[in-house]
Amino acid sequence: MNSNVTEQLLSAMNAGCSSMGWTTKDEKHLWGRNFDFNRLTQGSKVTYIPKGKNFYGCGTSIENNVVETSKFESRYGAVGTGSLLIPCTPVLYEGINEKGLMGGQLYYRNFAHFSSETVTGTIPLQAGFVVTYLLTQCASVAEVVDAFQTKITVVDLPMLGTVPTVHWAFSDRTGEVVIIEPDETGMSIYRNSMGVMTNSPSYSWHRLNLLNYFDIRSLDYDVLDINGDKLEQCFSGNGAHGLPGDCSSPSRFVRLSFLKKYGIKGENEEDGIINLLHLFHNVAFPLGLVEITQDKGTSDYNEDVIPYDYTVYTSAMCSESLRFYWTTYKNQRVQCVDLNDLMNNSDYVQFELGSAPDFKYLTK
Repeated sequence: MNSNVTEQLLSAMNAGCSSMGWTTKDEKHLWGRNFDFNRLTQGSKVTYIPKGKNFYGCGTSIENNVVETSKFESRYGAVGTGSLLIPCTPVLYEGINEKGLMGGQLYYRNFAHFSSETVTGTIPLQAGFVVTYLLTQCASVAEVVDAFQTKITVVDLPMLGTVPTVHWAFSDRTGEVVIIEPDETGMSIYRNSMGVMTNSPSYSWHRLNLLNYFDIRSLDYDVLDINGDKLEQCFSGNGAHGLPGDCSSPSRFVRLSFLKKYGIKGENEEDGIINLLHLFHNVAFPLGLVEITQDKGTSDYNEDVIPYDYTVYTSAMCSESLRFYWTTYKNQRVQCVDLNDLMNNSDYVQFELGSAPDFKYLTK
């Protein structure tokens, strides 16, 4: 395989994103994310991984540096967005497994820090393989936490010269969202988090930053009584005055936090998925607004490379039904695969994301 293909796959792991866990009124547990980047790397598809497959968590067959002690077998089937471009191990950016564990990785620029040595008794994992490992090995958030604490060491061994700078969020049928961030102080694990994650700085910083927006609410302020005069409201939406509207990670975290607080959850799974996708639209990157200032590299193995970051796709999933939903920038039709329908397959199955527009012409 041409190494440029894999290099572009690794660069896609450093996409800027937003994620959130949610619960519907009938107690369906959802998790989803925006994937924000400037391209769709060739080979990135909705990918099913069966149980019973052998993988390596450290090293690649391309570089001939596979670490034998990192070998593991998938215990659970999983489906999500990812790639099969690295022969020894599939890569998932996010996904859901047969036990209802959901989650993925997001960009953690300038803050991600990984271990230089493997802790005795643990499996070494490169950052790009963590989601694959956890979704094929763990049945719950509790098992994810235990894996980070006792079973794996995320190491700083580069893949083709690159160490993906990522952090992770996972959720399950309890509704808990755990956030895991690797930094210079170690592996920070936030149990029972707010369920919202964007990019750098750390989750703890974003959480404290919300104090700057304590007066935001869904209810309008009706009358301004000032200096003996009263001004009646003449427009709607002033309760959210001061809510940041730019595309930066801090602003997206603030906006998504209040959207989660005030957004209508939906009566059932379908309502919840549609409403969740609308919330993600509110923190999406419109094409042209976020111009790239750094060279992210190009190759013949990328599709639609442009000089702007934009929301390439949005994914959402349900822990109870095991359905994986997504939309793409050009195709807003909600597409879905059901993991239950895939579990009889003993080999990989892939589905195109579908980036072509899909219009319904009622007069044809």
